[in-house]
Amino acid sequence: MNDTAKPVERFLPFTRPTIDEETIASVAEVLRSGWLASGPKVAALETALSDYLGGRAVRSQTSATAGLEMALLACGIGPGDEVITPALSFVATANVIVRVGARPVFVDVGLDSRNLDLTQVEEAITPRTRAIMPVHFGGLPVDMERLYAIAGRHRLRVIEDAAHAIGSSWRGKRIGSFGDLVVFSFHPNKNITTIEGGAISGGSAAELRSIELHRWHGQVKSGPDSFDTLLAGGKSNLSDVAAAVGLGQLKRLEEFNARRRVLVARYFELWGTDAPVRLPERGDAGHSWHVFTPLLPLEQLSITRLAFIEAMKERGIGIGVHYPAIHTFSAYRALGYREGQFPNAERIGRETVTLPLFAAMELTDVERVVNAANEILRGARK
Repeated sequence: MNDTAKPVERFLPFTRPTIDEETIASVAEVLRSGWLASGPKVAALETALSDYLGGRAVRSQTSATAGLEMALLACGIGPGDEVITPALSFVATANVIVRVGARPVFVDVGLDSRNLDLTQVEEAITPRTRAIMPVHFGGLPVDMERLYAIAGRHRLRVIEDAAHAIGSSWRGKRIGSFGDLVVFSFHPNKNITTIEGGAISGGSAAELRSIELHRWHGQVKSGPDSFDTLLAGGKSNLSDVAAAVGLGQLKRLEEFNARRRVLVARYFELWGTDAPVRLPERGDAGHSWHVFTPLLPLEQLSITRLAFIEAMKERGIGIGVHYPAIHTFSAYRALGYREGQFPNAERIGRETVTLPLFAAMELTDVERVVNAANEILRGARK
């Protein structure tokens, strides 16, 4: 046995949820209660989210994808309509537009902000445009003042894809506490989780009713043996098991996000102004930092992104990719989109890497990531 062998470091994933023992116990309590589907815990979570967002109406779903689709339907958006959205996001952002029969109209994004280019948004508006669906990428809020000014001038709905942005704020106001319809995600890789889940904030009484119908078969009950189905809805109701997790998570959201900001500050401090990667826009204290996604200078390197990912994995560090440009996928090429239309989104899609960032990380973990990346990139310079 070689006593001088270097100890193997624990694997550091790019994300990992933090679930405390109190939350685990609350799930066990729900399991023992016999009420597992939507019930008192779902109602409690919706109330807690509403309180967190300043009293706005909140309706939960099994995913943000379901929430975005229901928000579009509640706004009456369908065949023949257009919805403007960024070319860079998780594909669900565009998929839901297609699923309701409308056409996604892509615009490019800022190279560092990753948020939609609002100048291009205005240029993309046509008589068929019904809504804008921005994405607060990585938790960095879009310029809300300018966004809503554009929407107001053209009488458009705004459906905010805030999947990354629970706990983010714009000029001191929490995303979801104002604006039109705002959709959050509680997937396990988000800042808080309900295992799988999402929620919509906002909406008129009629829109809330539409959302409720679409998440439960379009069905209404007027008595113990009296039902009616008003529309062909789906089934996207959150479970009490999921809601119990969400209640425990929401209590710690501000703590989790504060920790993320500390970790990101360390990334910026270590890399300074002469980083071997292109760092994302830093934003201000309103940024919730769902992901930390620098760009690799691939044109200056003798390795591919895949090789970088594999080299980091060999060092016990997990890397994600958020995201390929949506219009480069086959489903969207079939709609007539092609490479070269949105150069920033395409460059980000080629060069982006998602580095480890989650609340349970230590500052020494950030140092480990930076040191490993520096070593690989130094050795790969052309």
